[in-house]
Amino acid sequence: MKIISIIIATYNADKTLKRCLDSIVPQLTNECELILVDGGSKDNTNEIIDSYGDKIAVHISEPDKGIYDAWNKGARLSSGKWVGFIGADDVLLPNAVNSYLQVIKSTRDIDSYDYICAHNEYADKDGNILQVIGAPAEWSKMRRGMVAAHVASLHNKYNLFETIGGYDLQFHICADYDLLLRKRDKLKSLFIDTTIARMQTGGMSFSVAALKEAFHIRPKNHSINMIENISLYLWYWMLFKTYHLRHR
Repeated sequence: MKIISIIIATYNADKTLKRCLDSIVPQLTNECELILVDGGSKDNTNEIIDSYGDKIAVHISEPDKGIYDAWNKGARLSSGKWVGFIGADDVLLPNAVNSYLQVIKSTRDIDSYDYICAHNEYADKDGNILQVIGAPAEWSKMRRGMVAAHVASLHNKYNLFETIGGYDLQFHICADYDLLLRKRDKLKSLFIDTTIARMQTGGMSFSVAALKEAFHIRPKNHSINMIENISLYLWYWMLFKTYHLRHR
């Protein structure tokens, strides 16, 4: 059994996948595996994956119902106690795997924790860092919004997938937020004050559609009342519009 499984979902990702894989493969050890779940790509995605040979522990390619369906499949195929998910256009920063392994090995009663997260860099298409995001996944903040940086964060596979069922496929953008909210104030998490991964602008995580989905996730998990939820949605919408006006 591995300690960490890194799972990438791909679909027609040949423009960015090699950069992503090249950021991960040098960090792999006998305690960390890499799993690729492809949704039936029509470009050269699967040929790129195959070129890495036995560096890829598992590689499947078949139609799926979106990224969260692919990630659920990857979790089922994984042998790690901890599973992390990264997009094909994201990059794992140097020493990320080692940072996680050190924390896992040095934390007492680590199996009782559900989630480990750190900072993510948010960059434009030219690689310029626009913002560093990510905060501890504390219920007092999570109940109002996804403050944890989700790219390459680690999930206790037993606690979050085998016990409460993994990602809910009714959500297409914020199922990672829903997964953590389902644990409510029982979510036990660790935060590492280091930067683990880089994500690019343009993803659906930073969209009005994501704000709307989070608006439905909070009442589903009874995290806040309806009046507070509406107020939060309007506040986040104003922040979103202001941010994009400044960076267009």
